[in-house]
Amino acid sequence: PYFIDLNQNLYLQACLHSSDPNLKVFVDTCVASPDPRDFNTLAYDIVRNGCPRDSSYTTFYSPSSHFARFKFNAFEFISRHPSVYLRCELMVCRLGDYSSHCYRGCTSRSKRDTSS
Repeated sequence: PYFIDLNQNLYLQACLHSSDPNLKVFVDTCVASPDPRDFNTLAYDIVRNGCPRDSSYTTFYSPSSHFARFKFNAFEFISRHPSVYLRCELMVCRLGDYSSHCYRGCTSRSKRDTSS
């Protein structure tokens, strides 16, 4: 366990272990939950589909495309629950593939028009 207080910044780094220098890692989704087996019932989105959902979420520059660095503030979940678990989903894309989700970043899907 990692112990932090409410409103303290939590810094994270994800690392892709690959010898291929032409890959890029991207944080697609990060969800917090007090239950390590259930990230749906009582969950808090930090990032969803590459879009920050928490205003304190910030990404940081990394000298390597194999690292994704980010931070967010410990939120109110922590004061109401003794433990909070994170589940993050990462994407790996080809370096320089500007049409990939890794480069497009936050892309909210547009709703379809239901009129005739």
